[in-house]
Amino acid sequence: MNRRIPYEPSELRVIDTLPGFFGGSGQPLRDTPVTPRENIAALFYDKHPYWLPLPENTGMMIASLYKEMLGRERPEGITDAFGIKWEWVESAGGSIVHPGKPFMENANEWKDKIIIPDIDAWDWEAEAQKTKLDCRVSTTMSFVNGFWFERLVSFMDFAPAAMALIDDDQKNAVKSLFAEMTDLACKLVDKFCAYWPALDGFNIHDDWGSQRAPFFSQEVAEELFVPYMKELTDHIHAKGRYATLHSCGRGETRVKCFIDGGFDGWDPQAMNDTQKLWNDYGDKICISVVPDQFDPEKTSEEEQRRRAREYAERFSKPGKPAQLGHYGGPALSPAFVEEVYIQSRHVFNR
Repeated sequence: MNRRIPYEPSELRVIDTLPGFFGGSGQPLRDTPVTPRENIAALFYDKHPYWLPLPENTGMMIASLYKEMLGRERPEGITDAFGIKWEWVESAGGSIVHPGKPFMENANEWKDKIIIPDIDAWDWEAEAQKTKLDCRVSTTMSFVNGFWFERLVSFMDFAPAAMALIDDDQKNAVKSLFAEMTDLACKLVDKFCAYWPALDGFNIHDDWGSQRAPFFSQEVAEELFVPYMKELTDHIHAKGRYATLHSCGRGETRVKCFIDGGFDGWDPQAMNDTQKLWNDYGDKICISVVPDQFDPEKTSEEEQRRRAREYAERFSKPGKPAQLGHYGGPALSPAFVEEVYIQSRHVFNR
């Protein structure tokens, strides 16, 4: 792809406003030399984008059909396709399964209690009619709740689910359940690709850590999760789409699992050392790098832009490109984000 397109100040002109994430403020669409969608494709497939991708360059699709059947997004709560009731927690802005009343107490019960939903019976045609994609940005379908640990927790509660991973009497049952969940995930991918051919990728949720540490060991992760991750990401790649991971918590010591699992990118939360992750693994998986923090109200615009240029110079590396981490919080000021764009355009054009 030709990247010898010199930067022009007119690229900063806002030509439209795109919907924000989860009902947040709108995101600007600028007069860039290629669309954000084309830039994300260059990121994942060529590892040489035109600019360091910004948070607003990727659109997130969470189809209402998926929310109702397998998600947890409705304030009134839902009962999902497995018969699990999710309760809305206002303070968290999301839903949980009511603790203390697990659907099953032992993983060996799953074949007797869990009925895999028949997704062919869902009204995909109606959903496709009401959910449209904007082909100017790269859109990923977000599989909230995931298919492995998060889903197991919804069936068993957290502590019993964690115990099932290391209980020799339950381990084979966990594997067989994850195999079924992965098969379901692959069938969902097929449906989304068929009804939304412009869909670019899939973002898989599976939270693996607390604020301080992962929930389980590297050995458990490699045995019980990585094979099923790889099966799903291989299927996604065979469909010509990219696969990214959303995994909350301190999971930096499990990044090798994410790489072995075939993921193209990961957006770690800020408690992870994202800059070190990029330094050590950025050539193997695209890391969303959180910039060093500052208070925009106490930092001059000149200093914000200087910081942004340093950030862009460091992380705009062909063959090892990053994304600007959306967990950057206040540091993602308009001046900082704009200057990252300008400087990374210069860097990738060299």
